Amino acid sequence: MLLCVNSHHQPWTSTLPTLTLLPNCKTSNDVNQIHARLLTTGFIRNDFLTTKIILNFISSPHAHLVEFARHVFFTRHAFRVRRKQEDPFLWNAVMKSYSHGREPKQALAMFCLMLENGVCVDKFTFSLVLKACSRVGLVKEGMQIHGLLKKMEFGLDVFLQNCVILWYLRCGFVEIARQVFDRMPKRDSVSYNSMIDGYVKCGMIISARELFDCMPVEEKNLISWNSMISGYAQSKDGLNVAWELFEKMPVRDLVSWNTMVDGCVKHGKMENARRLFNQMPKRDVVSWANMIDGYAKLSSIDVARSLFDGMPERDVVACNAMMAGYVQNGYCMEAVKIFHDMLSKSEMIPDATTLLIVLSAIAQLGHIEQGIALHRYLEENGFSLNGKLGVALIDMYSKCGSIGNAKSVFENIEEKSIDHWNAMIGGLAIHGLGKLAFDLFMEMGKLCVKPDDITFIGVLNACGHAGLVKEGLVCFDLMRRVHKVEPKLQHYGCMVDIFCRSGHIEEARALIEEMPVKPNDVIWRTLLGACKNQGNFNIGEPIANYLIGLDYNNPSSYVLLSNIYAGQGMWNDVSRVRMMMKERNLKKTPGCSWIELEGTVHEFFVHDKSHPQVTEIYSMLNSLWIPNSGASYCQS
Repeated sequence: MLLCVNSHHQPWTSTLPTLTLLPNCKTSNDVNQIHARLLTTGFIRNDFLTTKIILNFISSPHAHLVEFARHVFFTRHAFRVRRKQEDPFLWNAVMKSYSHGREPKQALAMFCLMLENGVCVDKFTFSLVLKACSRVGLVKEGMQIHGLLKKMEFGLDVFLQNCVILWYLRCGFVEIARQVFDRMPKRDSVSYNSMIDGYVKCGMIISARELFDCMPVEEKNLISWNSMISGYAQSKDGLNVAWELFEKMPVRDLVSWNTMVDGCVKHGKMENARRLFNQMPKRDVVSWANMIDGYAKLSSIDVARSLFDGMPERDVVACNAMMAGYVQNGYCMEAVKIFHDMLSKSEMIPDATTLLIVLSAIAQLGHIEQGIALHRYLEENGFSLNGKLGVALIDMYSKCGSIGNAKSVFENIEEKSIDHWNAMIGGLAIHGLGKLAFDLFMEMGKLCVKPDDITFIGVLNACGHAGLVKEGLVCFDLMRRVHKVEPKLQHYGCMVDIFCRSGHIEEARALIEEMPVKPNDVIWRTLLGACKNQGNFNIGEPIANYLIGLDYNNPSSYVLLSNIYAGQGMWNDVSRVRMMMKERNLKKTPGCSWIELEGTVHEFFVHDKSHPQVTEIYSMLNSLWIPNSGASYCQS
């Protein structure tokens, strides 16, 4: 945008050229030209013009315009001499840019500034600062504002009382919100709907229903009905009640239909969901996405894809649902293909959810090259790695075998959450780098990063894979005594694994017997595997028989028992176990490994001969095992 300073139509002293250009101002260069004109003409001291600039720019989607409006406000308006009882309209406009924007805490700072400087505050000022407190979860400050509101003439205004209720609900104080509601001299539909929605979100469906039933008929609207239907539809045994309310509704909208479809999907009632879907007078992308998600969760991926292909138009939400369905069912390549299709369409911009799904798909595929390309896409498009995307990226690199890249991502993240630390520790664990994982855990303590139960699972798992018994015991002790984390089944399972891998079978059995939680089949099978490796027949045989009785369809228990008998030379018992497997049509699941070479992933199963280069592969493997072969390993 160019400013014509020598206009033939308006004199230099006219503000009109500047005013007409304001709606077209978008870039930082435009802002700089406006600012320069204000300074060179002296219009920066024109209250009328600066007010217009603030009101035009303060609600702009462009951050630099909002910042300029704030700059003009604080330098030209905030601290000038004010008339008594001056309207705080301009203050409220700027405060709204904070309360509804990226810096809600600054709205509270502005509110304090208004009080300190004697600026008149009105009910809109209070509503904005309460909005900011609810977004950030400022409990103490919100209560102080509520206390101040009680002293104001307009303190009992219905609109403001609704704002207070909403703030209490978002901070989790449902009972206090109800007290405010009960003391209101007058209520409207927003009052009732806020309380009902608050009860529903806290899982207090009975309280929500009681309030809904005593709600005046004239106050009930679509929001009231939809809130109740949503509450019942999401609860464990409430779908039938949701149906009853849905049938009784005086009028329905798209939200009503989508809520019921979603409820049926979450309860696995896909026939009911499909019937509702077919009856819908109008559908949106949410309707289609719900159905796609439902069929995908039931492993009916072909039906889900058929719905996806039949959509009149798609958006990111629908693509995410289809991609997530593919990943859940193991079709990761198809998920990645949808992502690339999205990139080829200019109107389809992937969001953070899209990228999380595709990172998960690439991690499962082990496609390191695609992972690197996606990392580059994240950087080029300005996605922050401080949140879930950074966690997923670390996890992806770890699972693709590039622990170096995972460490590089971790080290470059400025604001690390506990999830980033957990992902890095987990990555080191699966690479057998137990010592590094333990050292990283100790570094967390030095930096005052509080570990959670997932942290300890990662560290204990790492210690188990690296044979670090002492470090594992230290970690388990720190978890209970220092960090006051109550061990769960997974933690005990990791400790059993640590003992078993190091050959301490008696200690493993003692721990299982002392556990306050009932051990599952995985823990028993871990101990059984150790008994097989150590040739411990006395402990292993009863465990194997117990596991077979627990789940006679799991072949691993039979195989381990057979191997234990074989180790003792009990061949009749070996034949008996193998015969049991044959009679029950049980086969051992073959081991699988894969490697990426020049962009292609090669997958191998035990005794697999389906690879096109199988002859060369087995020839190489055989040469590696022949003593004194020229292709034997080199000793460093």
